[in-house]
Amino acid sequence: MYLVKSPLFYRWLFGNKLIWRIPVTEKTLFLTFDDGPVPETTPGIISILARYGIKATFFCVGENVKKHPSEFECLLSAGHAVGCHTFNHLKGWNYSTTDYVENVKKCSQYFQTSLFRPPYGRIKSSQIEALRQEYNIIMWSVLTGDFDRNTTPEQCLQNSIRYTKAGSIVVFHDNIKAENNLQFALPRFIEHFLAQGYCFETLNEKLFT
Repeated sequence: MYLVKSPLFYRWLFGNKLIWRIPVTEKTLFLTFDDGPVPETTPGIISILARYGIKATFFCVGENVKKHPSEFECLLSAGHAVGCHTFNHLKGWNYSTTDYVENVKKCSQYFQTSLFRPPYGRIKSSQIEALRQEYNIIMWSVLTGDFDRNTTPEQCLQNSIRYTKAGSIVVFHDNIKAENNLQFALPRFIEHFLAQGYCFETLNEKLFT
């Protein structure tokens, strides 16, 4: 069970401790991709983004970076931003704060970033407090549902477009489970918003400039 649009209650509950959208005055969107890099899907995503001249932010699983360094280097070479998605794709609710933070920081052995997104969006308040001094904790405005095999590619696209507006942080997934929906929805999503005069930026560009 998941919500395509991030709930207002959670935004209110955690205040500015978590980043759900980026305040903008222009028509700017922020594409993000979770779970990679993997050889089955990362090159294809890079290719789609390159076709439209778009940069995005990839929240990488440390173990995947270790296993697939060439795909990771391709992300960097293409000018995309990267964030941490824990080393082993951990659901924070199932782990002590000490173990969870240790797993997050293990990623620093393979890449440096000040961006972090908790897998599944599941993170304890104590984990937030432990991490927020070193990381911008990035959630999302729109969860496309590309990973859901009960969602058709057309539904994935329609849901994504419906809830996206200026400043939205949009989540797609860089994994095999999402590939079918992603390959259909991503280029059409991009084309829809480019036609409306939107631009796409990395989170680094907006948070640190």
